[in-house]
Amino acid sequence: MTARLVQPLVEEIIHDNRPLALIVSSQFHEPGIHFFTPTNFSQQLAYMNHPAGKIIEPHIHNLVRREVLYTQEVLFIKKGKLRVDFYNNQQEYLESRILEAGDIILLIECGHGFEVLEDLEMIEVKQGPFVGEKDKTRFAGITQKQVKLQEKN
Repeated sequence: MTARLVQPLVEEIIHDNRPLALIVSSQFHEPGIHFFTPTNFSQQLAYMNHPAGKIIEPHIHNLVRREVLYTQEVLFIKKGKLRVDFYNNQQEYLESRILEAGDIILLIECGHGFEVLEDLEMIEVKQGPFVGEKDKTRFAGITQKQVKLQEKN
């Protein structure tokens, strides 16, 4: 597994040349609009920073048929700490990262598990409609001794 900074304070997690996740640090701060995802992702993630008085023109979103094959989810960490464990599609553990209040992660294409390290409040956003247990395959996770923690870049 490798990680690379795609922008300052934005880390892309890669395994076998495939993007697994995108982590946006709570410290990211740039003026304007910054899309972190390519246009072909089924979940788009952007940061917007505008001054008071900026007008965003009223608009509606058109009915456009899209095909979503895999659920991509975004987690917004509001409070606390969360360890994210990454797994490949064969359910093999790769490594882990720690997310803190203000961090955002887009889980693109990977297995994942979590351990709450400090009392946690987070918001999850993903495509719907949710179809219950048909949406996921559960499997056994790692033990505490197996954790390979990577520091944020």
